[in-house]
Formats: sequence, C-alpha cells, structure tokens
Amino acid sequence: MRTANILILPGWQSSGPEHWQSQWETLHGCQRVEQHDWMRPLRGDWIARLEEVLLQSTSPAILVAHSLGCVLTAAWAAHSSNVHLVKAALLVAPGDAEHEELRPVLTSWSPISLQKLPFASILVGSRNDPYCSEARAREFARAWGSDYIDYGDRGHINAESGLGTWPHGYELLKQLEQSDAGSVAVH
Repeated sequence: MRTANILILPGWQSSGPEHWQSQWETLHGCQRVEQHDWMRPLRGDWIARLEEVLLQSTSPAILVAHSLGCVLTAAWAAHSSNVHLVKAALLVAPGDAEHEELRPVLTSWSPISLQKLPFASILVGSRNDPYCSEARAREFARAWGSDYIDYGDRGHINAESGLGTWPHGYELLKQLEQSDAGSVAVH
C-alpha cells in the first residue's frame, strides 16, 4: 500500500507522452504538478505552484523531478517552511540553469540553490547529458546530500534515452518510499 503521494516535477517544456514521467502517471497513478507556463518558466511561479500542491496533499509527498524539476526541488526546499511535507526526492538528469546555453532562457533560475535537502534523495546523472555535465551533476548531488547514481551514457534520461517506462527508476522510487529519513541503500 502506498504511503506517500508521488508528485511528478517535469522540467522546462514539460514531459511529453513518451517520457517515463508521463508513463508513470498512467501506469502508477503519479500526479504531475502542472505549471502555469511550461515554455517561460519563472522560478518564483514554479516554487509557488509546488508549495500550493504540497499544501493540498493529505499524505507525505515523494518528488520525482526531471531536469529543471530538480533545480525546482532545491529552490523550493531552500525557501519553504513546509519541507516536512516531503518525504524524499528522486532527482533525474538535473538541468544546469547556469550552463552557458541555458542561462539566457532560464534567467530567473540562477543562482541554483546548493543547500542540503532536508529529506532523503537520490540523484541519477548521465555522463553525456547535453544540459548538465557529469561533474556538475555530481556537484549537485554532494551539495544536496543526495546519493548519486552514475547512469552511464544515457543523454538527458528522457524519452530519447530509450528507457520506456523505466522500471529501474521506479525501483529507485520504491526504495525512497520505503526508506526512513536519511540516506537510501542504492543498488
């Protein structure tokens, strides 16, 4: 029996129907946090929307973030007084909003919060992600206190990565759901 509310946090432009996040909504009943503007993401607006959804939740949430959703998780946790509403986070392929190519489009997302997250987290990074270097993903994991999983050469760990419904990712989510506060045993 599920004890947590699973909230999907897509990145910039949201996640399309072939993305594992979208498939988890259908297969596993996860809930997407719908943002008001997926194309012009403003950090303050996205933080406020996540806070609103969490305040309406009746059970602890596990955040399943992809790309800019990872940066949103860190930004929200650094500013919210309601971090107790989140049990854990699965952070996948963080988008580096401070990357030279992304900075002009994601102007309100710098600086990226590098505070330790007050809940258990796993960060899954790729060695050849075009939106975040492996070194930067590892830096985020260290700063956020996340267990790091090197997912090899899987691009942006999205629909183009050929993961389908990404059963291994869902196993990681279940580990987080069953964990107590603190670190998670990563296999």
